[in-house]
Amino acid sequence: MRALTFASRNTKEITRDILALLFGIVFPIVLLVLLAAINKGIPQGYGPDLFEIEKLAPGITVFGLSFLSLFSSMLIAKDRSTSFMLRLFTSPLKPADFIIGYTVPLLPMAIVQSLVCYAAALIFGLPLGVNLIVAVVVNIPIAVVFISLGLLFGSILNEKAVGGVCGALLTNLSAWLSNIWFDTAMVGGAFKMIADCLPFSHAVSAARAAVAGNYAAVFPDLWWVIGYAAVLLTAAIAVFSIKLKKN
Repeated sequence: MRALTFASRNTKEITRDILALLFGIVFPIVLLVLLAAINKGIPQGYGPDLFEIEKLAPGITVFGLSFLSLFSSMLIAKDRSTSFMLRLFTSPLKPADFIIGYTVPLLPMAIVQSLVCYAAALIFGLPLGVNLIVAVVVNIPIAVVFISLGLLFGSILNEKAVGGVCGALLTNLSAWLSNIWFDTAMVGGAFKMIADCLPFSHAVSAARAAVAGNYAAVFPDLWWVIGYAAVLLTAAIAVFSIKLKKN
């Protein structure tokens, strides 16, 4: 209950920044429309396989969720820089309540992002069906991964620093290592090994399997993402707890 009360406050903070919310939702759609339109203009069999709408749309939804790390990191870093956080430290809230309170308001945003992206993909021939709902659900663990990363960095760094780490570095890292724009197997070596060890490519593979209706292929990759989500969320709570004790 305490975490949900705190989450309600954070929801109001997030919804105040309408421009940032619109950017987080609209930018992935612009990318989707642009790449899908380019792929439509290429003769069949000549374009990259990854840009076919059945593979492109799930990849773009995962990429769009990377912006959640910026939202969560800025929110917690901003609170840490004000007297508001000091007042909260005297409340009965525990570290887990804080982290849950920051995480919960961003999950509906993740669902809306995915739904809007898939809705835009319907224009380019993505089949409408229950598979898209399953794909949205499959995206929730990777959303938690990105939110947890933001909370982790936001607990350590100031507002200016998290803008660079979560806004530029993390979004680019997740894009290049996720098999969205190109197959990491084409690069091979250490690059592919690193990509396979991180959760981003597994999240894209799980989402693509869900869209294709190949549910048996979803969970080998999804378990990997769920494991990362659990570890990073726990790490965010632990780091915030250390910061709480120091203050």
